[in-house]
Amino acid sequence: MKYTDFEQVMSAPRMARYVAACGGSTKKAMTLYRLNLRLSQELFTIISCFEIAFRNAIDNHYIHQHGNDWLRNTFAPGGIFNTPSCQRTASVIRVGYNRISSHYTHSKLVAEMDFGLWRYLFAQPQFYAGGQTLLQIFPARPRSTPAIQYNHTYVFNELAKINDIRNRIAHHEPICFQANHSLIDSTNVRQHYVLILQLFQWMSIDEGALLYGLDHINTVCNQIDTI
Repeated sequence: MKYTDFEQVMSAPRMARYVAACGGSTKKAMTLYRLNLRLSQELFTIISCFEIAFRNAIDNHYIHQHGNDWLRNTFAPGGIFNTPSCQRTASVIRVGYNRISSHYTHSKLVAEMDFGLWRYLFAQPQFYAGGQTLLQIFPARPRSTPAIQYNHTYVFNELAKINDIRNRIAHHEPICFQANHSLIDSTNVRQHYVLILQLFQWMSIDEGALLYGLDHINTVCNQIDTI
């Protein structure tokens, strides 16, 4: 496809950053755009695997702690999130339940919740409301030190990084540049990728076996860095 046709489809404002990053070369800009799409696809696959493993670990833990319908029960009278400090979380779960109420199963309600909901279970009000036991889903996390406390707040903040790049991909934003610059750089993606692998390890999941045949992050990053 000619660049003029490509730009007409994707829009000149969207492509301007790619052209600038490629020193004005429209051919390289199209290549970079396509590689960014591939990298987004690759990273979203890794994030999706992590999200499912993460939510399932939480679900299994809370089933043992609070019963088979723990998620639905959180917003009911007397529920663990039916408190002023957890009102927003309770509302998100209630809305999800109302969408499927006539066909409710616990598994369907779990699937209705997005990554942000699971992340917020490590925010202080929700973590305490749940019984302060949720860090048990990370049995291999490091011991805290005076310099770094590997507590629920630390996990909450690390999950925010994954949530942010997940949302960038979902909203078709580029992930192949330095933040706020038109400079090609895969460092940010590589850092998020390492973080996800680390969290898999904290959950005692063999990430290499799980992601076998799916993981091409470094290969695509290397292609982007050499444009």
